[in-house]
Amino acid sequence: MQIQDLPYPDPGVPDARSGPRFLWWLGRNQLGGQFKALAWGLLHFLAVSALPFCVGLAVQSVVDHSGTRLALTGALMAACGACIALGELMLHRTAVTNWITAAARVQQLLARRTALLGSALTRRVAAGEVVAVSTGDVERIGWFVESVSRFSAAAMTVVVVCVSLVVYQPALGVIVAVGVPVLAVAVLPLLPRATRRADFQREKAGRATELASDTVAGLRVLRGIGGEELFLDRYRRASQEVRRAAVRSARMWSAISAIQVLLPGLLMIAVVWRGAQLARDGRIEVGELVTVYSAVMLLTYPLRHFEEIAMAYSFSRPSARRAARVLSLERAMDSGGSRAAEVPGGDLYDPVTGLLAPEGRFTAVVCGDPDAAGLLAERLGGHASQQGETARAEGGPRNASVVLGGVPLDELPLECARTAVLVQDKDPVLLSGSLRELLDVPASGLVSAEAALSAAQCGDVLDALTQGSLDTEDPMDARVTERGRSLSGGQRQRLALARSLITDPEVLVLDEPTSAVDSHTEARIADGVRSLRAGRTTVVFTSSPLLLDHAHRVVLIHEGEVVAVGAHRELVHSEPRYRAVVTRETEEEAAAEAADRTALGAVTVDDEAVLDGVLEEIEETA
Repeated sequence: MQIQDLPYPDPGVPDARSGPRFLWWLGRNQLGGQFKALAWGLLHFLAVSALPFCVGLAVQSVVDHSGTRLALTGALMAACGACIALGELMLHRTAVTNWITAAARVQQLLARRTALLGSALTRRVAAGEVVAVSTGDVERIGWFVESVSRFSAAAMTVVVVCVSLVVYQPALGVIVAVGVPVLAVAVLPLLPRATRRADFQREKAGRATELASDTVAGLRVLRGIGGEELFLDRYRRASQEVRRAAVRSARMWSAISAIQVLLPGLLMIAVVWRGAQLARDGRIEVGELVTVYSAVMLLTYPLRHFEEIAMAYSFSRPSARRAARVLSLERAMDSGGSRAAEVPGGDLYDPVTGLLAPEGRFTAVVCGDPDAAGLLAERLGGHASQQGETARAEGGPRNASVVLGGVPLDELPLECARTAVLVQDKDPVLLSGSLRELLDVPASGLVSAEAALSAAQCGDVLDALTQGSLDTEDPMDARVTERGRSLSGGQRQRLALARSLITDPEVLVLDEPTSAVDSHTEARIADGVRSLRAGRTTVVFTSSPLLLDHAHRVVLIHEGEVVAVGAHRELVHSEPRYRAVVTRETEEEAAAEAADRTALGAVTVDDEAVLDGVLEEIEETA
């Protein structure tokens, strides 16, 4: 796999049982790139390690006054230099390719898991953690995956050099062969503590990221109530905790780095001291001493990769654990489905609440609890709540699925279920790009962009976008900023509504689609949506009288059950609970109204008694 071939046609099914298993799975899926990096790494490291032998031969050639051997040694050194340059170049290219492709594979897996779980993801995993996994963690995971091959090449080079020194000069080679393994394992006792500190730093960083994202998302509200300084102070404290954790982790890694410098220096001193004694006694040649000394000095280069692999694993393990946690999340319903991939038609029915949305009708749902309304809207789209998924995972009943035309949605393939029922939540997201790109969504083709924008009353939105894009006259080519931040809340809602109307699904579920729109515009939106969706099933969760008055059927849900069904004006007069939600009537106001009616009724009875008495007196007088 090359960088230009990304994304993967199929990133595979990850082993998300644990962080190490996930790292091992990633490595196994990049064996081709790993072997390429290993081959180029061996060429590079072995060429570097051959230089001391060339230097030793050159020194000995000068001592022996042999010009021929000196020339051959020079040619050999030139060949080693070429191999070093070629190996370094190709090793770097291959390592970067392995890094990027591993990170891209993880990002692709996370994106697919996010699309599969939908809104259930953020209820199980904090938004800040999802952001941390998708950004910094994927880079650390890619770093470890690519460093494995370079570490393997360095380890094999160390073994080859030690064996060669033992064969070349046993008296000094044995010292090197015994000392190098000690250097390699000397830092192992410090790694558990360094890993714990790295884990703690990652946790603090994830918490700070989560706090920052929450603060930025609610910055407008915070400024309105004057609370931005309070939340910024919280973020300052969280960032300082991250800094202190990073400093403690860096101290441990600096100690490991110091050991990696100190111990090779001590080994070099031992080799030089012993070699000088042997050279003084005439037991070894000067060239042999120079060779062994140079080899020990250059061994510090491949030994550095032992430190790097330890650091990469320590930093990537918590990242891999968090990525595996997200990737291990499953929907209780089978995303593949047990039925054919056909979009059903008919009435939409929820057996849990008893909600029925007849086919081709505009049904409005009134629910006093906004959170319960949001969960029910997700259920209607086949997005099971966390409680429902947990119950099913534990063997709970499966007849609680929403039914469309007699077909349970959780028996359909997930893609088919989402095609049949589209849910627009309270806070829809607008992606950056042109308006044409924003409205370029999978659709039936029966609803044009102009008709959807008109039904959603987006005329002023188009004018605002055109004025903000001075280089274009066509509103469809106007740019929409990230999450539509340049637009007001009502303008964002209407654009999102137009996008949903274009898709023209069999069933469209809207959760408070006009909560940020003025009443005049809201009335026109209600009329436009009803006209455009004629013959299609539409369910709107709302408490707005303007929307409710345009609905064919209004359903009141109280404490998780349907308690009343009828027209808006009928329910206002006949159902106190409905009237309390729609008119925002408090319990005190309802009690006062009831008392007034009772008093009015009592006064009427007394007046009738007085009138009867007067009539009797008139009759007696007559």
